[in-house]
Amino acid sequence: MAKTSRSLPQTLRHYLVNPLALGYLGVVLAVCLWVAVDAILGASSGDASFAGVWALLVTAPASLLMPFTGPVGLIAIPIGAVVQAFALGAMYRYVTERRAHAIDSGASSV
Repeated sequence: MAKTSRSLPQTLRHYLVNPLALGYLGVVLAVCLWVAVDAILGASSGDASFAGVWALLVTAPASLLMPFTGPVGLIAIPIGAVVQAFALGAMYRYVTERRAHAIDSGASSV
């Protein structure tokens, strides 16, 4: 049976809507919210914080490949998060579809 080609939105949805990719995006969102709260609370005290580094680290290595600096460099965080989630989703789909195919064909996974 020939595979039908998917459009870009369908491909993104296929790889981004699974437990592993959504869990990763949830962790990135939680870290970014923590960084935002820390920045707001830290602004009143005048104390500098390295909390913003965590947002880059949680989306590394994809976010570290962006050549932007300064405020424009913040675009690296969502781009890095989507790239990483896409890679995790592709891995998740590969493993689960491979396992399902092995079960359907009667092969043992032991």
